[in-house]
Amino acid sequence: MKRGRVLWQGAAHAVEPADGGVRLVDSGRVLREDELQWLPPMAFRTIFALGLNYADHARELAFKAPAEPLVFLKGPNTLGGHRGVTHRPAGATFMHYECELAVVIGRAGKRIPRSQAWAHVAGYTVANDYAIRDYLENYERPNLRVKNRDGCTPIGPWLVDAADVPDPMNLALTTTVNGRVTQRGNTRDMVFDIPALVEHLSSFMTLSAGDVILTGTPDGVVDCAVGDEVICEIEGIGRLVNTIAAPPAASAA
Repeated sequence: MKRGRVLWQGAAHAVEPADGGVRLVDSGRVLREDELQWLPPMAFRTIFALGLNYADHARELAFKAPAEPLVFLKGPNTLGGHRGVTHRPAGATFMHYECELAVVIGRAGKRIPRSQAWAHVAGYTVANDYAIRDYLENYERPNLRVKNRDGCTPIGPWLVDAADVPDPMNLALTTTVNGRVTQRGNTRDMVFDIPALVEHLSSFMTLSAGDVILTGTPDGVVDCAVGDEVICEIEGIGRLVNTIAAPPAASAA
């Protein structure tokens, strides 16, 4: 099952895919995807994000792949919906997308062994974890200015049940910018796979239902300009559309 959330006529609605569009679950009405204001597919709790979890992306940034998961936290202010905009800060010289498989925890647990990890996963969605490279000093420092800007992480449009994804460790990832393919990868190339991440995080803290893990991105990132349309797509999960916009006049930082 795929499910999402939208705003339409001033109210929030649950939606599901339908032939020729999107169906409002409460009324059955079918609308075009571009008629709706999309929200993240659910209200997430803690947002974990992985740095350098694809060896080719680590090489691309001139870093070594980490010896243990390199994890940082993101605030809820960072999330945005499908077909939204993300602002490029004034003066930034390198802002790039990061197409990532997002793993949603469905059952709480602590000290979850690798063998039990899949039982704690509710489903998957697509995230685009934009980075402003100008603020990246080195990978050991917190990614606060790089990764925690308002609306810098569009996510969705669909939350796909785990039962409908037979092999989440073998999904193709593709990003296009203005229709040109700029990034290709596969989730099988993660340095730390999903069971390893669940085991690692739950070894020192409780993972709760609604937590989400952004699992990193492969190589192929390029600078994006104001007006660019960026589409991140993951096989069987969804196609996430976002447009780069200039910063609001009152907040050029």
